[in-house]
Amino acid sequence: MTARVRTLRLVLAYDGADFAGWQRQAGQRTVQGELEEVIGRIEGAPVHVAASGRTDAGVHAAAQVASITLTAAITPERLVRACNATLPVDVRVLAAEEMPDRFHARIHARGKTYRYFIWHAPAGQPLLRRMAWHVPQRLSLAAMQEAAALFVGEHDFSAFQAAGSSVQTTVRRIWTSTVEPDAALPPWCAAPDDRGRLLTFEVAGSGFLRHQVRAMAGTLVLVGKGRLTLADVRRALAGGARATAGPTAPACGLHLWKVHYPE
Repeated sequence: MTARVRTLRLVLAYDGADFAGWQRQAGQRTVQGELEEVIGRIEGAPVHVAASGRTDAGVHAAAQVASITLTAAITPERLVRACNATLPVDVRVLAAEEMPDRFHARIHARGKTYRYFIWHAPAGQPLLRRMAWHVPQRLSLAAMQEAAALFVGEHDFSAFQAAGSSVQTTVRRIWTSTVEPDAALPPWCAAPDDRGRLLTFEVAGSGFLRHQVRAMAGTLVLVGKGRLTLADVRRALAGGARATAGPTAPACGLHLWKVHYPE
């Protein structure tokens, strides 16, 4: 009997701090490499796990989406349990479901939501060091919020992409862009004197250039410090050179939060 080939959608979470990114690389520890090794043993043959998009070294995911094809006679629920029993502790399969054969996690994605976390306090918080960027200097939250709103809409984000990127167009559409303080910090990371706060830069859009969200976060921090103005941000969004925007924020603060698909 010929085994039935099925397409499955996986929802994944991982702490990217100890990974060299998503994509399999020779001699490097990657999320794709770990998943393909574990699922390949279940399948009894090599498998390819296709993600909605690559994440760079040190970047995290709360709900990355991937697609695979399998012939192994295993239910999605059992696949989740079997994967998590073997995967390293910094990556987990949160859910799995059968999909139509044509489904592809990257091709059918319609957009993504990212969150970038900034720990704003005089002292760093060791319990957040792998998950947030520590910025001790004074920041104007109001200025950062005004600047974040400028990102909404369709703009040329060439000033916000990594050097050496080769894409057909640097124009991207941003749906929402906000900066908010976390009103309810977990007790294990709250500063005892209430001097620290966790700022969340959340941005959603139809697509992003390499390092775009981190460059946007770096720009917002310079605005918060008073070193860039709203006019500077507007100039950068008009297709300015990379130097017109802020620095690329550290990878530790970036989290792929959600991948959007048609209903």
